[in-house]
Amino acid sequence: MAANGVLVVIETSGGQPRPAALELCGAAQAVREALGSATALVVGQGIGAAAESVGRLGVARVFTVDAPEFAEPVAERVARAVLAAWERLDPALVLLPGTTLGRDVAALVAARRGVPHLVDVVALEVTADELVVTRPVYQSKLLTTVRASRTRVAVVTVRSGSFRPPEPGEPVAIERLPVELEDADRRVRVTRMVEKPRGQVDLEGAPVVVVGGRGIGGPEGFEQLAALAELLGGALGCTRAVSDLGWRPHYEQIGQTGKQVRPKLYLGVGVSGAVQHTVGMQGSETVVVINRDPNAPLVKQADFAVIADWNEIVPRLIARLRERRGRFA
Repeated sequence: MAANGVLVVIETSGGQPRPAALELCGAAQAVREALGSATALVVGQGIGAAAESVGRLGVARVFTVDAPEFAEPVAERVARAVLAAWERLDPALVLLPGTTLGRDVAALVAARRGVPHLVDVVALEVTADELVVTRPVYQSKLLTTVRASRTRVAVVTVRSGSFRPPEPGEPVAIERLPVELEDADRRVRVTRMVEKPRGQVDLEGAPVVVVGGRGIGGPEGFEQLAALAELLGGALGCTRAVSDLGWRPHYEQIGQTGKQVRPKLYLGVGVSGAVQHTVGMQGSETVVVINRDPNAPLVKQADFAVIADWNEIVPRLIARLRERRGRFA
């Protein structure tokens, strides 16, 4: 593995950096002494402000790829930008967020360069001869250690919530990186984007997450959960079963095939607690569950559990919170 620093790939959405991507700057600091300083690559359209904010998070410099072709989350195009930055930097390590796009880009880059691809990493360490990473296995029931020789570059995806972004410091130089797309990179086109409602709190960075499961009974019940999330200053999430039924959009799905969250408060309503879901919320500081079934797996994992019909609890909770809000307005 070369000793030319770390390449950190910053995914953006709507011109803003994704929270999971910002955490990579913290991961890069964990190996800076052994591998050298980090260079951030910010990809998207209209990303000037994002590049400036990333440039204050402990990186040595920032590359930007800012063009209409990169406004859409197409893995082939982002991978081409990463490869262009690789040629300029010759990094020792490449870090990408463990998002849907980040995982796809990492696989493409690693395959094209013929290098190790380490996924879902929660801890990093560098020895004299090896890159040592920790990742969950068996649906996050165990942690395993994976070792890669430092004779080759490694491409690593980092699980959301595993590192914290560094405190903002002084700005660094920002350099525009030219990238030429090939015909193969243009084969995939995004024909429609489903946007989150304006003002909705970002799920991955929310301090409070209210999650509804199939026990809610239908899409109508999520209106009450959305109101509860808003009163708590949090975000609304759902399980895969709910998303598959079409009750809620996929971008709200939490779990193995959705988003990873680490809120201060996780409130699960009508959620049974299948392991495919719990792997996405296991970093929550406090877990509160409302469920009629006292034997539901998530009830057993919870810090606090209310064994009752959610229709009896949630409306009363909303009313009490609105009362308190009015009292202190």
